[in-house]
Amino acid sequence: MIVRRLGRADYPETFAAMQEFTATRSDKTADELWLCEHPPVFTQGLSGKPEHLLKDIGIPVVQIDRGGQITYHGPGQVVVYLLIDLRRRGIMVRELVRRIEQAVIDVLVGHGINAARRVGAPGVYVGQAKIAALGLRIKHGCSYHGVSLNVDMDLTPYGAINPCGYEGMAVTQLRDFGVECDTARVGDALAEHLTRQLEKTTP
Repeated sequence: MIVRRLGRADYPETFAAMQEFTATRSDKTADELWLCEHPPVFTQGLSGKPEHLLKDIGIPVVQIDRGGQITYHGPGQVVVYLLIDLRRRGIMVRELVRRIEQAVIDVLVGHGINAARRVGAPGVYVGQAKIAALGLRIKHGCSYHGVSLNVDMDLTPYGAINPCGYEGMAVTQLRDFGVECDTARVGDALAEHLTRQLEKTTP
């Protein structure tokens, strides 16, 4: 597993790079995790409905090819893109989602935060509030897009959307639980837990 740390990365350029990587990879291409933060941006998935953008606050909206509705990316949020050959690893899509969620849960447990999944709503939640969003695209048996974990960010832009298509959904972050940690450190921990989950043998 190759882990690449992209730092602060432009969203459209990163999106195009993921598509290019997936389109040109072979069955011998190593899987990669890309860690980054993005400047403020809303991303709208394939099934996204325009009414979930409640108001224009000057943040660009990028139409993309992952599943799901609208979400927000911005500074202070860890984003990990998973460029994984599922066929080679023998992992089905639902199992990949479960493993990604578990990796996030394990990171949060390390900070004393009890988190959980929610049936029918991919991502990770602390109580009623969403702390991590998840969206994937699978093409020719390979995944791209990934997971975002809120660390220490301005959550105000979430008020301009229905996060992931859910009206009134509360959103939270590590800082709200007294965790003082920079995104680089959290990103490294998440990459470690994701690698551990992805290297597990499928029963």
